[in-house]
Amino acid sequence: TWQVHWRSHGRNYDTELQRCRLEAALVDFGDYHPLKPIMVTDTKTRRGTRKGSTSSSSSSSSSAPPDPLSSMLDGTDPLSMFAAASDLGRRKREKEEEAVGPDFEPWSLKRGEILARFTTTEKLSIVRKATSQGSAVSEKVRTRLEELDDLEEGSQRELLNLSQQDYANRIEELNQSLKEAWSSDQKVKALKIVIQCSKLLSDNSVIQFYPSKFVLITDILDTFGRLVYDRIWTMCSDPRPLPDNFTVEDVNDTAKETCLNWFYKIASIRELLPRLYVEAAILKCNRFLNKSGIQETLPRLTAMVRGIGDPLVAAYARAYLCRVGMEVAPHLKDSLNRNFFDLLGTFRQISSENVRAQLVLQRVEMPEYLTLYSPAISWILQCIAYRAPEGHNLIMRAFRPEFVAARATDFIGMIKDCDEAGFPKHLLFGSLGRSLASADPPESERLTILNEAWKVITKVRSPQDYINCAEIWVEFTCRHFTKREVNTILADIIKHMTPDRAFEDAYPQLQSVIRKILTYFHDFSVLFSMERFLPFLDMFQKDSVRVEVCKSIMEVFIKHQVELTRDPVILNAMLHICKTMHDSVNALTLEDEKRSLALLIIGFIRMVSFSRDFEQQLSFCVEARATFCNLEPVLVQLIHVSLFFYSFITIPSLSSIFSRLSLYLLSGQVALANQCLSQADAFLKAAVSILPEVPRSISVEGKLRSSESFLMDFINSFLATLLVIPDHPEHGVLYLVRGLLNMVQDYTWEDNSDAKVRVYISALPLLAAMSQETYLYSIPKVDSNDTLYGGDPKFLSEINKLCETLIGQILDHLKTLGRDESTRRQGALAFSLFGVLLAHGDLRNNKLSQLAVNLWNLSHKHGCCETRTSVRTLEFIKHQTQQPDMTHLSDMVQRLTLQSRT
Repeated sequence: TWQVHWRSHGRNYDTELQRCRLEAALVDFGDYHPLKPIMVTDTKTRRGTRKGSTSSSSSSSSSAPPDPLSSMLDGTDPLSMFAAASDLGRRKREKEEEAVGPDFEPWSLKRGEILARFTTTEKLSIVRKATSQGSAVSEKVRTRLEELDDLEEGSQRELLNLSQQDYANRIEELNQSLKEAWSSDQKVKALKIVIQCSKLLSDNSVIQFYPSKFVLITDILDTFGRLVYDRIWTMCSDPRPLPDNFTVEDVNDTAKETCLNWFYKIASIRELLPRLYVEAAILKCNRFLNKSGIQETLPRLTAMVRGIGDPLVAAYARAYLCRVGMEVAPHLKDSLNRNFFDLLGTFRQISSENVRAQLVLQRVEMPEYLTLYSPAISWILQCIAYRAPEGHNLIMRAFRPEFVAARATDFIGMIKDCDEAGFPKHLLFGSLGRSLASADPPESERLTILNEAWKVITKVRSPQDYINCAEIWVEFTCRHFTKREVNTILADIIKHMTPDRAFEDAYPQLQSVIRKILTYFHDFSVLFSMERFLPFLDMFQKDSVRVEVCKSIMEVFIKHQVELTRDPVILNAMLHICKTMHDSVNALTLEDEKRSLALLIIGFIRMVSFSRDFEQQLSFCVEARATFCNLEPVLVQLIHVSLFFYSFITIPSLSSIFSRLSLYLLSGQVALANQCLSQADAFLKAAVSILPEVPRSISVEGKLRSSESFLMDFINSFLATLLVIPDHPEHGVLYLVRGLLNMVQDYTWEDNSDAKVRVYISALPLLAAMSQETYLYSIPKVDSNDTLYGGDPKFLSEINKLCETLIGQILDHLKTLGRDESTRRQGALAFSLFGVLLAHGDLRNNKLSQLAVNLWNLSHKHGCCETRTSVRTLEFIKHQTQQPDMTHLSDMVQRLTLQSRT
């Protein structure tokens, strides 16, 4: 009974190569011959250290002497302990900050929307206002005030007349300067930077930009707050980290003193607004001083906001207090509620003469001014409503998108009844659209909602007001309707934005429209069938913006276009888009930008396939070559594609089956060497697919000969190539190997032929090589299965199962030969399989070792095995037993006996 339990022998190819190398040796003068050089190479294989050897290999397994520092520390390295304490402390702090759950939308998600929405083309400045110092202050306070003086005038003059992007960049530079000053232990300088930035929040000279300015400045405040808290935490974590629920008693005196010093410095800031913001930034540090510190400080800071005269500045200060309050004490609802009611009280100031005069000066209309409050109010309402008792939350529920969506029709009725004098209806519809982008109204009402909203939106005369509102409702349309409705919206936008080239002032909103469409439409045959989509793209007249839009379309195409396409609608549109990107390249284009554009165009080219219509495919490549002539990587890709399809056109036309097979294999190898994996796969699969066409006999030099030997030679070459072919992610494990073996099994071999079984025997070394940690050879820049699978047990298990199946087929054939009394063929095959087990099988496995012995005995049973070969094999095995990892062969070799011929 034959039992197969295959496991490949682990190979160290470098060590084996080292063992097999020849030694160079001096030749005695007695062997001198005038035609020989004085120094010759002896071809004796090394079997041990030999006197006179000029090369040797040695390996040292001795361990390095112990590190005296490590032995002295005995595992209590203070740096390691400190790192562990810091890591534990970080995890503790992260746990504390999880006081609000995942159902609370964090500030980080709102940040980007605010920066994108509240923009300006006005010039901005980062300057300080001069302040007078009173004379009646103590020397200690005066000293502290002097320490907190603003930045030098010279550096401030550099920050005048900045564009919005320059302003954001300089604020980011200040953020980096803060971190650098802190890391270099310049704490006073760090505090100066924070104070200077906080003062900027009192400047609303470019009022449309104020919400974005608030986002940028509070980023710096957040950084400062984290730095201070982490510093004090570290001081408390020596030698042991603080527990999760630490109390004031766990804080050492040094940490308390440092914490108090920070609060004293901040209390000495003269101006109200920076003092309020900076203290709010380190609000969490109160935990180190007093059990009820946060509970006492938050109401005091809330009351301080009442001293801010500008209602917009005060609204955002309250929003920041709610931010830090939700982070450190979300349960203190009283302070959050107080912020909201104080905010309501300040709305009377909006209609004051001061505010109106300011709006007239900056030429800002009241409706636009009111929208500046929306991020602050939205955040405060979210904080108050979070996990509030139902009885306290009736008003807040009206602001939840789900509530609005469920009653969208009612809201539309209320908006239609509003007096437009105070707040334009298109702004109200904009707010409604934002809610409906987050929650779905009843399906039966969606079309009515869109129609009613668009009746108002399309009548807005100002192009800027129109596009601001239309851009919001595009998402609702894409989310719930088909290309017909989206196409109608696009046509209306084109109609409003084309006159007087109004689109030139609305590129951000138009780009947002494209992004929203691409979010919901991934079928590009549908997308490009919209009549107004490409005309909409034509509104992007500014080169840099047009290229960015084209790149965003290409990125979505490459990500979501799974199947190869030959759709003329897609091809024509994508060629137009790719040509736009290509034509933007000039002598000043950076190499990184060229590379990025080339990769996107290559991604498109790879998705184009005309199947068996090779002439059409080559025609496409010719057109693409003319279109993308300035990007060399694209031309390289087109050459690969052309060669690929040229081969596919030409190879099938050859009459010689073996010429076709060898050329498919060669083409696959060339494609693989050039990292064209999909093309290599296609060539190799084509070769496998025509194997059944190989006739049993072929004409060689006018004579009819069996094709079996030619086919065996090809299959062996094919198997050698398969070692480096990586598996396709969409196919099964070893799909090409299995495909080849299936074709071999189904092929009609000659009668009384052992060719099929010999292929199975030849496949075993390949599978054994595939199970190694590192393959014997590889292709540069191509990750083979050893890299892809990394020795994954499931992959190795699949290889072992396939080996066991093949060995089972071979053994069945041996039994058949025994019954047919084909003893010579049986012996030859048994000896071949024995050689494979010896070289590639793990013979430490008793069952596999016994199978090898049985095969040896079977091959010698009838004296058909050549004695010389058997003797050399035994000598080789005995030599192998001398290797440290081959001692297990000693037992097996004792059971291998030679039998004389009968």
